[in-house]
Amino acid sequence: MGMKFKNLGLVGLGVVAGVAVSLQFSALAQKAGGAPLPLDELRQLADVYGLIKSDYVEPVEDKKLLSEAINGMVASLDPHSSYLDKKAFREMRESMQGRFVGLGIEVAMEDGYVKIVSPIEDTPAYRAGIKAGDLITRIDDTPIKGLTLDEAIKKMRGEPHSKAVLTIARKGEDKPLVFALVREEIRVQSVKAKLVEPGYAWVRISQFQEQTVEDMARKVGALYAQDPNIKGLVLDLRNDPGGLLPGAIGVSAAFLPKDKPIVSTIGQLADSNQTFYGRREFYAGRSGGDPLAKLPAALKTVPMIVLVNTGSASASEIVAGALQDYKRAIIMGSQTFGKGSVQTLRQLTPDTAVKLTTARYYTPEGRSIQAKGIVPDLLVDESAEGDGLNGLQVREADLEKHLSNITDPAAVVKNRRDEVEEDQRLSAALKNRKPLEFGGKDDFQLAQALNQFKGLPVQLAKAEPKGELPDPLPAAVAPKAPALPAAPPELSNGAKKK
Repeated sequence: MGMKFKNLGLVGLGVVAGVAVSLQFSALAQKAGGAPLPLDELRQLADVYGLIKSDYVEPVEDKKLLSEAINGMVASLDPHSSYLDKKAFREMRESMQGRFVGLGIEVAMEDGYVKIVSPIEDTPAYRAGIKAGDLITRIDDTPIKGLTLDEAIKKMRGEPHSKAVLTIARKGEDKPLVFALVREEIRVQSVKAKLVEPGYAWVRISQFQEQTVEDMARKVGALYAQDPNIKGLVLDLRNDPGGLLPGAIGVSAAFLPKDKPIVSTIGQLADSNQTFYGRREFYAGRSGGDPLAKLPAALKTVPMIVLVNTGSASASEIVAGALQDYKRAIIMGSQTFGKGSVQTLRQLTPDTAVKLTTARYYTPEGRSIQAKGIVPDLLVDESAEGDGLNGLQVREADLEKHLSNITDPAAVVKNRRDEVEEDQRLSAALKNRKPLEFGGKDDFQLAQALNQFKGLPVQLAKAEPKGELPDPLPAAVAPKAPALPAAPPELSNGAKKK
């Protein structure tokens, strides 16, 4: 397989497409569903444990051995099932809330160094003057060269009010720049919105968090207050790795007729078979008001284009799929990631949990998202020259042990990309490429969306998508009329923010 790039730290192997949070405690016998335990294999596991404790070259803590055994067992299933230790579980909960303790920067790895993709507004890094394109060469006294991106991230995170010193290499500066920063809780605003031209609105969702529906409703309302006669709206979901499912339902519901089905899930357990509708109880919970109630009626009919790319995963694919099925919006960009499986979070202790894949997602018309994603109505490259880094990104179908698309398992194998020579050529050509600013003056795909609204020529992609549209769900396994779930599924996200 050819060389693949991480999507600026926003989409990696851990992109999650639907974490249904279930915080009940359950006994092992309940988890086994009454099936007999494999005693011979369990004895082997105990024997190996005993051998390590007695014969290994140095002592190993019991907690480490057992945690790694659980982790290995769960991780062997698929790329999105995992054991969450105390730290990982805490970080997942923080990411769902759109907050973390760090310095306030989005980063990527480049040439062995950590590159600043963007400082987050009103954070320690932003206030200190750190800029997009800066390279971090040291964190405190530790050189970055040789560290993985995740190792560098761990060093930048820490406790509130703790200090971190970043050494920065900046183009045009003869000497390294040194920034002494104090970590603080960072709250990420997942929604941006503006009028890009008179009559044309741009709304970007970078990930789906607890406040995304409320934030989107407030910012869209402000746009209509600024210009009540908006002629076209671009919903930008590029590089959106997912997030909370209620957010995806609420965003879809904002643009669709009332009470429409948004997404269905089908799995082995009865409570995995659900259909989620565009109703307040599915996106706003059972208490509180409806954040969409005061949106202008024009939002249901305004011409729409949804921008997606390979970095659009999970919750963002649910939104794109729903709007495409109802022909409510034109989907434009590149084929999406293809993360269409549900992960249920089963809490083991107050501080640990297992994230287990339990179902697949289906669009309102019964199309499976898994390993195929959403193919745009209009394929448009990242730039006029081609699809750039987007064409090199990993997709769900590239991940080892990924779930097949239940409607056509053989097609998944054919979708795997192994164009080594082409990948190497593109990576060399794009080595010094400036990160794209979504919504900026050089945003080619946004410009094509505006052309589409205005009836002007649109420059379409040079290459075909990496696979066909997902097939409809067979009638034999079509979703049944569902009951309201006890708690709407939630998703984690893969954003690399420090």
